[in-house]
Amino acid sequence: MFLSVFDMFKIGIGPSSSHTIGPIIAAARFLDHLRALPFAVTGLRASLHGSLAFTGVGHATDRAVILGLAGLRADDYDATLAEAELARIKDARNVRPAGLGTLRFDPASDIIFDYGPALPGHANGLILRGVDAQGDVITEVTYYSIGGGFVLTAQELAAGETPDTGPAVPYPFRTAAQMLQMAQTSDKTIAEMKRANELTRMSGADLDKGLMRIWAVMNACIDRGLQTDGILPGGLQVRRRAKGIYTALLAERGLNLTAPHTINDYMSTYAMAVNEENAAGGQVVTAPTNGAAGVVPATIRYWLDHVPGATATRVPEFLLTAAAVGGLIKTNASISGAECGCQAEVGSAAAMAAAGLAAVLGGSPEQVENAAEIALEHHLGMTCDPVKGLVQVPCIERNGLGAIKAVSAASLALRGDGQHLVALDVAIETMRQTGADMSVKYKETALGGLAVNVPNC
Repeated sequence: MFLSVFDMFKIGIGPSSSHTIGPIIAAARFLDHLRALPFAVTGLRASLHGSLAFTGVGHATDRAVILGLAGLRADDYDATLAEAELARIKDARNVRPAGLGTLRFDPASDIIFDYGPALPGHANGLILRGVDAQGDVITEVTYYSIGGGFVLTAQELAAGETPDTGPAVPYPFRTAAQMLQMAQTSDKTIAEMKRANELTRMSGADLDKGLMRIWAVMNACIDRGLQTDGILPGGLQVRRRAKGIYTALLAERGLNLTAPHTINDYMSTYAMAVNEENAAGGQVVTAPTNGAAGVVPATIRYWLDHVPGATATRVPEFLLTAAAVGGLIKTNASISGAECGCQAEVGSAAAMAAAGLAAVLGGSPEQVENAAEIALEHHLGMTCDPVKGLVQVPCIERNGLGAIKAVSAASLALRGDGQHLVALDVAIETMRQTGADMSVKYKETALGGLAVNVPNC
């Protein structure tokens, strides 16, 4: 299955790719389903299941469903327009998606948080229904938000991998071993192979424009996070810290007081800035998820701001390399916290960032693969414990750690020759097995960890 760089890096809104972006996308798909029907519905209903129910309030899943059914999209989200539409829908109790007229929809009664057993296909399930004038259901579709903003219907999930109907790609690697073999045979870098694959689906100009937009949104997110303070949404009264830490770091410049480990503080602060913006519902890029959205941007910003010779013109090379590694992980394991825990989110992001950094620092394909493996291995076994209805505090901390480990992994890999005991494919398979063995309580379900030890107030 071909996974584009723009599948791995999606522009959207916080705080969750699975719980916010996914439901908006599912709602948009449902509207298309309604437009294709030979009959008209007059009202809408939604039910949230599994993790979407338990963590849905804190991750704004209900808001996402409302806005998605109203016809708004995550990739061109306008906060002012969204707030105005939410207020209108609350008062009018209807939505007005293009091409479907006015449909009855009262969020207070037509969105159900079902705290019973999860739907059979995935921990992140939602059912969207169309009803007639009497309120009887006349069509319904079950969707699963499987991580990173990817959405499948129950039928698509049951059928297995979605068939790739696009043109054949010149480098169809599905494993890291195949990727390295193709790189050796073609004498191309991983980014060059990934770019050639992308060019079968779009022009070079569109690819370059899209990649630079991805970085522009990432970088703007860092800047907003470094400039904004206050309290994050949710009952924990979590105070933003990135601005204060960054101000202190800047004040130390030129005072001959800077310790060598201070560079880690910069990386952590860049990552923290992104994840505080994500927690506040701001515009972010899935990398590969929202919960891990700070790792890749923080690593790129570290490279640009602190490494001599770094230039923004090579950011596309970084992103293409990172996307190639992310695609391997998604194809052969998971990037979903609800499936494999936090290792699937921050671990995947660290592997992607390490690969991208190793590439722009001049690493060979073997060294790039080695960097990704080291970073992923350092995150194996990590669990998720989001508090029901509250901001996901652990992910803010872990993004900073992920960025530090990504840089460390890239540095270690570049000091070696690419020959190592554990291959990336082995680390990916280990993560898949670990996730399968992990208790469901620790897979972003709000049933264990902080979720049962911190009051929801």
